[in-house]
Order: sequence, then C-alpha cells, then structure tokens
Amino acid sequence: MTYDDDAQLVRRCREGDDRGFEILVRRYQGPVYHVALRMVRDPEEARDLAQTVFLKIYQHLDGYDPTQRFYSWMYRIAIHEALNHLRRHGRTEPMDKDTASSRPDPERLLLDADVSRVVQEALMTLPANERAVVVLRHFAELSYQEIAEIVGVPEKTVKSRLFTGRQRLRERLERRGVTP
Repeated sequence: MTYDDDAQLVRRCREGDDRGFEILVRRYQGPVYHVALRMVRDPEEARDLAQTVFLKIYQHLDGYDPTQRFYSWMYRIAIHEALNHLRRHGRTEPMDKDTASSRPDPERLLLDADVSRVVQEALMTLPANERAVVVLRHFAELSYQEIAEIVGVPEKTVKSRLFTGRQRLRERLERRGVTP
C-alpha cells in the first residue's frame, strides 16, 4: 500500500469504478473504526461513525486533492465526525472494560485488561481536542505534520495539545496507581 496506490484508487472512483472505493474501505475500515472507538468509547457508535466517514468520503471524492495523502484526508474527516458526535452528545464518560481495548487476541486482552481499562478511562477524561491528538499520535501513529493537517491547526498547536494531554493523562494514571 502506497500513497500513489491510494491516489490511483481515488482516481478510479472518480472515473466511475466503485471497486476502487471498495478497496479503500477494506484497507481503512479498521483504522477509522479504532480512531472513532478511542474518541467516542462506544463500539456501536464507532461503527456508525465509521460508516458516516466513508459515506462522506465517497460523497466528497471530488474534493480530495491527490497531491495530499489520502489517509490524512480520511483521518481529518474521521476526527471531525467524532468531535461533532461528542459535541452533539456531550460524551466524556469512561469506557467500560469490555470495550477499552481493540486488540482481538483474547490472551493478551486478559493480561492487559486492567491497565487498558484504566488508560482508556483516563483518556476519556481529556478534553476532546487533546484526546484527538493523543489518539492520532499514539494509536494511529501519525506524525505531527499529519496530525496538524487532520485537525487543521499548526504543528506547534499539535505539539502543545499533545504535551498537555500527555501531562494530564500521566497525572490521571498516577492517581490510579498506574506508572506510565
């Protein structure tokens, strides 16, 4: 999977080949779902948000600039949808332990369940703008520049939000007995 490959798939979609879009959905449905889940904490709402994101992507393919990375454009849409959802529903309460981790390996889930639950609860207490940059940096593993493009702020603001978010997260984890 390359940057050019995504741009070619978008080009195919614009030319009427829906198979290109199917490939993009299969390629990115997991990452979009997991970012949504980390932001809104509810698996059903995260699935709905992921569907909405892909619908918006499809409807706005003409607005995609092929000189930009597709996944940055896609993550921007996903984060904006999640933030809008949070504003509409005012959700900041912690996830329950059954949805705190998105790892499918049951053995690992059992071993990490307590720490994962505590981390997710602490993450959900962060303001949405800080939570977004923490999720994009540490769960989606994006660069500062990519995050800046996605959330529409300068890199310095991303770094500032990330610093503040990490500090708050560290404090909350330490209060719960988890040493990062």
